[in-house]
Amino acid sequence: MVEHKSVVLDHTYGALSHPIRREMLDILRHGPMRVTDVADPFTISLAAVSKHVGVLESAGLVTRTVTGREHMLALEARPLLDARLWIDTYQGFWEERLDALEAHLRRRR
Repeated sequence: MVEHKSVVLDHTYGALSHPIRREMLDILRHGPMRVTDVADPFTISLAAVSKHVGVLESAGLVTRTVTGREHMLALEARPLLDARLWIDTYQGFWEERLDALEAHLRRRR
């Protein structure tokens, strides 16, 4: 189970590592769209868009539905929740440091 979660996080963070893929997810946040509509804001080829979409699909962040020649993409946010939950485990770490910084700054006054 832990190994599976690690693989999911690796794929999620790998997919999120590129700004175009993050922007694609932002676009899909508003609802399912055709691949060509998702591609419109970018100045890259459709082949490049397809590769980015493939990375998002492999990470489970996007699903594709094909009806005839129309390819629809939809956001799948579950892997993002898993990534957030992993990051949240470090919240206490940062809160301790911020509390220590606050205490230090108060002592310097």
